[in-house]
Amino acid sequence: MFRQTAAVLVVLLASVVPLAATAAERAPTVLGAYYPGGSAPRYPVSAIPADRLTHLFYAFSTIKDGRCIVGDEAPANFTALAELKHAHPHLRTLISIGGWGAGGFSDAALTEASRKRFVDSCMALFFDHHAGTFDGVDIDWEFPVSGGPEEIVHRPQDRDNLTRLAQDFRAALDARGRKVGQPMLLTAALAAGRLQTGGPYDPAASYDLPALAKVFDFINLMSYDMGTGFSSVSTFNAPLNAVDGDPLEPSLRRWNNVAGAVQYYRGHGVPTDKLVLGVPFYGRGFKVAGDAPDGLFQAYSAPADAGDWRLIKARYLGQPGWASHWQPQAQSPWLYNAGEKVFISYEDPRSIAIRSHYAHSEGLRGVFMWELTGDDEQASLLDAMLSPYDPKGDGGD
Repeated sequence: MFRQTAAVLVVLLASVVPLAATAAERAPTVLGAYYPGGSAPRYPVSAIPADRLTHLFYAFSTIKDGRCIVGDEAPANFTALAELKHAHPHLRTLISIGGWGAGGFSDAALTEASRKRFVDSCMALFFDHHAGTFDGVDIDWEFPVSGGPEEIVHRPQDRDNLTRLAQDFRAALDARGRKVGQPMLLTAALAAGRLQTGGPYDPAASYDLPALAKVFDFINLMSYDMGTGFSSVSTFNAPLNAVDGDPLEPSLRRWNNVAGAVQYYRGHGVPTDKLVLGVPFYGRGFKVAGDAPDGLFQAYSAPADAGDWRLIKARYLGQPGWASHWQPQAQSPWLYNAGEKVFISYEDPRSIAIRSHYAHSEGLRGVFMWELTGDDEQASLLDAMLSPYDPKGDGGD
């Protein structure tokens, strides 16, 4: 049923970007994937479907003593990534710096001298020592000023210092691009969820969005983590729209969804064609304390480990005790085990395709996922994510 619906949507949307097109023709569209380097033993770099992607973000480099560092697995992965790029010249690869729990940004961005030391170290590591592996830098500072883990250092001046850091990276990458004869990319992953460690969260308090929009080639909008362990009730990880029954305070609920996040970023100075929509290949779980038979919007005693799509599909879908549900406003599925009182919010091929078609129809720059290795062996979610752009993607099972 959904295969037919998705196929009709593709025809109606019409403007399909063929992956067989040249890099120049494909440049406006981003079909991106984050790849965590620690996954290589299970999901090697050579298995990345580079023919179906335009951009790959290698996660993560972190910061130590104000300089970029990588894990022990990185050199072998970088060699494999260079080989992958050689076989797929259209693929643009970026080193993603930071991620959840990564400290050091506030100190590294604090002064002109610290920014220079940081940027110089990253440029030397990724574009001199590992020349030929990367085409740019992706900044994933979670988060300037406030939000993120409580132990991470934050400062009020982080907001302006992120802009200065981005400008310094832009200058260094532009100089490198002139040297090698190819433009280098600078992007960022920016938050959308309105709840963080300190409570209600406003992205504009962390980011000078109009200024950053001028510096970054595009912004990967983290349009997920709307419902986490910071939420007051069991709820959706990435609802497409606000849900009427959500008890979240209305001024937050308005923005704490995929469409609301896009509207917010547009309204705060980010052009539509610089926004790339993020879709999650993982779920969020809650150990419910309330009595609702479907487990939705209930008090909970603790988060529950949901896992990624491949695990959710294998462990829970269709298994005894697990009831499947669909919310029409959120355009999202969820699972509930009434006996164990466990609620799991996740995305499936149907909901991923809906979000990707939304990005396409709204004229966004494209779509990306966190993260590639969470898919099943059939690449069901990747197919769904690419369905408006890639004739191979059918949008569902």
